[in-house]
Amino acid sequence: MPGLETLIRELEARYDPATAESWDAVGLVCGDPGTDVRRALFAVDPVAPVVDEAIATGVQLLVTHHPLFLGGTTSVAATTPKGRVVHRLVTAGIALYVAHTNADVANPGVSDALGRALELCDLEPLVALPDEPRDKLVTFAPADAVDPLLDALSAAGAGVIGDYSRCAFLGDGTGTFLGGETSNPTVGVAGRVERVPEVRVEVVLPRGRRAAAVRALLDTHPYQEPAWDLYELAGGLGSRGLGSRGLGRVGQIAAPMTLREFTAHAARRLPATAWGVRAAGDPGRVVRRVAVCGGSGGDLAAAAAHAGADVLLTSDLKHHATSEAVDDTGVALIDAAHWATEWPWLADAAAVLATTVETSVSSIVTDPWTVHESVGA
Repeated sequence: MPGLETLIRELEARYDPATAESWDAVGLVCGDPGTDVRRALFAVDPVAPVVDEAIATGVQLLVTHHPLFLGGTTSVAATTPKGRVVHRLVTAGIALYVAHTNADVANPGVSDALGRALELCDLEPLVALPDEPRDKLVTFAPADAVDPLLDALSAAGAGVIGDYSRCAFLGDGTGTFLGGETSNPTVGVAGRVERVPEVRVEVVLPRGRRAAAVRALLDTHPYQEPAWDLYELAGGLGSRGLGSRGLGRVGQIAAPMTLREFTAHAARRLPATAWGVRAAGDPGRVVRRVAVCGGSGGDLAAAAAHAGADVLLTSDLKHHATSEAVDDTGVALIDAAHWATEWPWLADAAAVLATTVETSVSSIVTDPWTVHESVGA
């Protein structure tokens, strides 16, 4: 049974905390990293109904997108709603982990899941960020040690390329050595020149995971003195000469639709909420290229126009800013419920741990808006 610390490494290999905004509060909120985890639940909000579900389903880990404590706090007393969440989780032996803005900018991240939910294709960052510098780690090991090494390196954050994990290059070769009098070789005999079949193992990793990956290699490698090399790589570039990480995504729809039709399409494809989906702009304008941003992304209208988008779908839009953005940029805006634009990501996040523990996604609608009536209806 994996420990919580192992699962955190797997999550942070995909959603690096170093990429979170400086004001954000991500990572482990409560829980002992040394405890074992059998089941994990994924939800958007760490609120009481989700805690009820976590307790009822017997999970040991709750992963949420929104932080519990975004501002500073001096108390977790059970006299407040947030304090009661902490007390109930700790009493039930459930850890709480948060991936927020680091999941927003990840590749793939929150807006990738939203774009796929809307059936967009050829997704790329709307506001690209420079890719984190990367390294290549190379070692040489017996064939039967390769899989344990790759498992350990993957858990440490190495071997992730886009939407693929545990990526490596393997090449067969021959290693030779002469063990000294005090050596204790795993293969062969001390004091004799040995030639043994080995596999060359190459993995790439974010530079911020360098220390963790080297430690995983040294802890897992069967040799007394494993040979390894570390190379600093040039920065990666996306398809448009930009980084592969960033805020929002922009892509194409399979066939042109009017704004009215695409708004209805979005309402069908996103989880239902009382808020629904509404649009600003000419209902008859043709939509081909769509920008999306999970959560609050109304300030990305100019970026959407620069990317050639006909419409930006996001949430939390305001009256005056929306009116001005439509007039100034020529981009139509679609306003969906904040919760609904981020919920599709939960399945992606759960898949990160699905090969290690049993995972589930909460279907509880935690959007705060619960009643909607059309005026004059």
